[in-house]
Amino acid sequence: QVQLVESGGGLVQPGGSLTLSCAASGFTFSSYAMRWYRQVPGKERELVARISSAGTITNYADSVKGRFTISRDNAKNTVYLRMNSLKPEDTAVYYCNAYISSYNYWGQGTQVTVSS
Repeated sequence: QVQLVESGGGLVQPGGSLTLSCAASGFTFSSYAMRWYRQVPGKERELVARISSAGTITNYADSVKGRFTISRDNAKNTVYLRMNSLKPEDTAVYYCNAYISSYNYWGQGTQVTVSS
């Protein structure tokens, strides 16, 4: 079965950096685009970044463009989100997503808190 397991969240000061990882299993990872979303309590889940199956095309939300970088290692079945210049408004639970056969699969999420 499809499994997505995020890691790498934590508490970081404004201006700091974190790298999130999402380990995928149960499907042919290299055949699917992958996405990172984030959600704050009381708000809708927001698409942060997307990467194509081969890793050649990336897209970002305007709010993170120039600060976040999505990447993937198809040999390791892992997608990453490098987050630089973090701001308090980046505080959220971050989720890894795969859209396979018209179904959205989600990881359990990892909390990122940006605070001094």
